[in-house]
Amino acid sequence: MEIWINPACSKCRGALTLLDAEGADYTVRRYLEDVPTEDEIRAVLARLGLEPWNITRTQEAAAKELGLKEWARDDTSRDRWVKALAEHPKLIQRPIITADDGTAVVARTDEAVRDALSRR
Repeated sequence: MEIWINPACSKCRGALTLLDAEGADYTVRRYLEDVPTEDEIRAVLARLGLEPWNITRTQEAAAKELGLKEWARDDTSRDRWVKALAEHPKLIQRPIITADDGTAVVARTDEAVRDALSRR
């Protein structure tokens, strides 16, 4: 199990606290420092069953600078979105937990963290 976090994020800290309380075995990836590649983002999206615009933080300054709210959300635009996430990792929703069963969850709630834990 791996969790992508920003240490400054309260949701990330809460997820780590819950993982620790449950005795989970996990690896922390500080994705702002260890930036995921486009291929890694595509792999996580496949595990999540989501599109890149579903995990994009559209209120971030970089999103506004790029005009993401105006970007198309379709198959032909998918690579453009993935590239933006790789180039501006702060846009990636957090935390993301990749579960041992090959799935992943955006773990912004305790319920989502418990869901990932149940997939061990």
